[in-house]
Amino acid sequence: MTETEFDVSDDVTAVVEDTQLPRRLKDRVYRTVEERDGVTVEQADEIAKAVETRYLDTRIDPLDPVGTVSAQSIGEPGTQLTMNTFHYAGVAEIDVTQGLPRLIELVDARKTPDTPTMSIFLEDEYATEREKAHEVVWKIEATKILALGDVSTNVADMRVVISLNEDTLAERMITPEEVAEIIEDHLGVQTVQQGATIEFGPEEPSYRDLLQLVEELRDITFKGIEEVSRVVIRREELDDGEEEFVLYTEGSAFGDVLSIEGVDASRTTCNNIHEIYRNLGVEAARETIIEETNNTLAEQGLDDVNVRHLMLVADIMTNRGEIESIGRHGISGSKQSVLARAAFEVTVNHLLNAAIHGEIDDLDGVTENVIVGKPIKLGTGDVDLRMGSTSR
Repeated sequence: MTETEFDVSDDVTAVVEDTQLPRRLKDRVYRTVEERDGVTVEQADEIAKAVETRYLDTRIDPLDPVGTVSAQSIGEPGTQLTMNTFHYAGVAEIDVTQGLPRLIELVDARKTPDTPTMSIFLEDEYATEREKAHEVVWKIEATKILALGDVSTNVADMRVVISLNEDTLAERMITPEEVAEIIEDHLGVQTVQQGATIEFGPEEPSYRDLLQLVEELRDITFKGIEEVSRVVIRREELDDGEEEFVLYTEGSAFGDVLSIEGVDASRTTCNNIHEIYRNLGVEAARETIIEETNNTLAEQGLDDVNVRHLMLVADIMTNRGEIESIGRHGISGSKQSVLARAAFEVTVNHLLNAAIHGEIDDLDGVTENVIVGKPIKLGTGDVDLRMGSTSR
């Protein structure tokens, strides 16, 4: 949206455009002037100047140590986070890692969270009709054989006998014939299916092979996504007072879920930042890091941490186009400064390798200057003042 789309005079446009405000704030000023009828040019100028003053006051001063301030702002509340890994997090039936363990997971950019989970939103009739929502549930939740019926072994005949529950089959929309076919494909055996009963056994009579078949049978996923062990369905209220069904999962397979009919891909998310990165890109991963760290702090009542500090962390982790951890295997380990790397972890190794390769430390950062006792090159430490003599 630009200023030309607002119904304001050329004089108002001139005074607003004369400020140092970014386009987004200028548009807000135009919108405010437009909503208030009878605003004069002088009043519009006062509004624009007031907004400009507030905007300039909030900008960071040159040479401000934003990284150190952000580390303090996140680290200090981090000491007050609980160590409880499993914590009530909005869905009583689903365990979600919270507190300090979750914060460590995020900044370490762990490939797989301790408790991967997805929040799946639905669209159209799937969001309002429980039966339709359950159709999506059965497409997502991994259905194992013990959910479909009972498994027993007939040692005398060396046979595995499966007694399927017809009501469960109807609910999960799978037939005995499909179950038998999946067993044959995965186990390579010949099955005999009669109604809701399926039998099969090893090629050669062997008690060990019989038990092995039972173990392998229990691992087969007959329907749904193997990584998702449970799905909980909840009715939640929207901002406009309407209600909709939302699914919460134990386990995560973000890419597979997005392609399922009835899933609202624009709102569905998961707590695995690497899955977000693979499916939606690095910008979405950055947003997820900000959102997850903010939620983790807010869950413990520490939501007064300015989001800009979290944004800086997310920017540092993703600014190279991929997700990097904040640690010796990521950002801290890739610093140019030898002393900064050594100050973080495995000090002797860093110093030894630097000595072997003849590395030079330019002492540009905070850590290395603190170590050698020099003023850091930030704030007043980066300003040189010289007194000049004037001849009269």
